[in-house]
Amino acid sequence: MKGCVLIIAGSDSGGGAGIQADIKSVTALGGFAATAITALTAQNTLGVQDVFPVDIDFILTQMRVVLDDIGADSLKTGMLHSAEVIEAVCTVIEHEGAAIPLVVDPVMVAKGGASLLDIDSVATLRDRLLPLAAVITPNIPEAEEILGVPRSISTVSDMKAAAEALKAMGPGAVLVKGGHMQGDALSDVLLDDDGFHIFETQRIDTRHTHGTGCTLASSIATGIAQGMELPAAVGRAQAYVVAAIKGAPGYGRGHGPIDHGHTVMPFEGG
Repeated sequence: MKGCVLIIAGSDSGGGAGIQADIKSVTALGGFAATAITALTAQNTLGVQDVFPVDIDFILTQMRVVLDDIGADSLKTGMLHSAEVIEAVCTVIEHEGAAIPLVVDPVMVAKGGASLLDIDSVATLRDRLLPLAAVITPNIPEAEEILGVPRSISTVSDMKAAAEALKAMGPGAVLVKGGHMQGDALSDVLLDDDGFHIFETQRIDTRHTHGTGCTLASSIATGIAQGMELPAAVGRAQAYVVAAIKGAPGYGRGHGPIDHGHTVMPFEGG
């Protein structure tokens, strides 16, 4: 089963994150990517320079025409930059995609530090979007922001407590990503209806990690679309991201992109 993922997210002109990273990840893992673009960003490895929001009605039209014709085996949300966009996207999901598993990457801040979500919109994300999700994938700062407990998560035990508090808000499962923890040993904590699953890895000493959050969430969405159980989808996604970081091409003077295409063999056609 190929697996079709409808991605609702923003564009990254630098190609390392956002819709560009999503499409690359889904394709590299054997899935099919469809998109509804929520905003255009002018950014590179040094950060976001400007954001051009897409008209809300057009965002919804993109979603509806894909769902009406192509359909989707999973949905993935990324950059939803305002409460109005979140509310509108939720309405379409509720009416036209309620039976489709939804992966929510609660994108709030770009790798370079630029805000990608209005502060006032966090409540809408928490109250409207999270309960629709099959799984949410916050990093530690995002989990703290949603829970309203800044700088409170520093251990795996803290991550477990955060996952429990987030799951109580309605999503089917929660993956708290540990990349912001101190030290070389990193843990991602997944909480689903079967309990906790811990995914461990080692920190890679590199500045080229732009788009890892988008990539992980889209990779998980691909696994779900292909019929994988959630822990297996998370495990494959983590392995894919680790290999992509190790193979980063080294572009740019800041937080560079990773190698999304490492699973794809070069075409030797004649």
